[in-house]
Amino acid sequence: MNHPKYNGNIHPDEWINDLQAYYNIKQNLININNVNVNIISLVDSTIKLPTGIDNIEKLRNALKEDISFTVFKNTNKRKLQSLKYNPERKGGDTSYFISTFRKLCYNAEINDIEEQKRYLYKSLPNNHFDYISNEFYEKMKNVNSINELIKRFEEIVLEESNLIRNGSIVALKHVATGKYLSSIKNLRYTTGSKSQLVFIGSSEPIPNSLWKIEFGDELAAYTDNSIKLRHVKSNTFLGIFYHYYDNINHRYICDYYKSPSTNHTEVSCKNTDDRYWNGNWKFNHSKLENYQGYLKSNDTIILCIMRVYDVNANYIQNGQYEILRSHDIQFTVENDTFQEVVCHNERLGGNDEWCIELIHEVKIF
Repeated sequence: MNHPKYNGNIHPDEWINDLQAYYNIKQNLININNVNVNIISLVDSTIKLPTGIDNIEKLRNALKEDISFTVFKNTNKRKLQSLKYNPERKGGDTSYFISTFRKLCYNAEINDIEEQKRYLYKSLPNNHFDYISNEFYEKMKNVNSINELIKRFEEIVLEESNLIRNGSIVALKHVATGKYLSSIKNLRYTTGSKSQLVFIGSSEPIPNSLWKIEFGDELAAYTDNSIKLRHVKSNTFLGIFYHYYDNINHRYICDYYKSPSTNHTEVSCKNTDDRYWNGNWKFNHSKLENYQGYLKSNDTIILCIMRVYDVNANYIQNGQYEILRSHDIQFTVENDTFQEVVCHNERLGGNDEWCIELIHEVKIF
């Protein structure tokens, strides 16, 4: 196989390195440092070389002084300016992106690390820009090599892939027991609202413990947030239910339904077509007070919900918040025993912590 000609579409250093490697493989059939007519003939005839080239370094310098190399570098700079990163969830390939980025920097002879940072920053997606921007500049402090730059970029990409997005499928693990918040389609409480029951179930995330998280923006910020949790298998929402009128005893109750065992506020799953139903949850970080970031997989959170009706069935805009909790107390439905999930307004404790886990592959049976 003959070595390809140099035509200005490859960096001169790379072409000469390949040339040297090629002739070394040929067991030094010629002395590469003594450039003869055979080497000169490998340069395309459109590139005019000066006379007197009798070694590789003179050839290298001549190729770099030709206008074709200026065009080549500028072309690669423009490619860098238009380069955009897409994560794997959007069909991208981080490994390919990084190899392309490094190759373009090499071809354009961009060796200054600060300039490389600027090009890499411009390649980031515009959505959730504030998060990416803050993370980028924080992690890129004191970076002084291309390898370290790529390492820090990979850390950002990994964190970005773990962000909880609107429509993500998640599982909520009760930290104290290691079991997951669950519900079963059409299996109902025999007391209280008789809505679809909620309980702490398996120690592994299974279809009955998967929830679709929904909110207004693409990412869920810890500040001023409101989310809904839709049970995937039953297409119902997690929430609390206000009891306005007792149809059995024909009297007004005006209170939230009570849990089957402890008389706390009942938590159930229901469709959202009832005015006395509330499925809007607020979350806080359980470990970091006044945390300003975005919700991401494996965060430990506290979930709370507002009681929006008073004892007279009047809507109240700033009602009392109650906290989602599970404990060891159980209840029975159809001869099966379940671990109770409630909302309460007591002192915050370890039973109130939930670890939210992003589920990347979903199989619903």
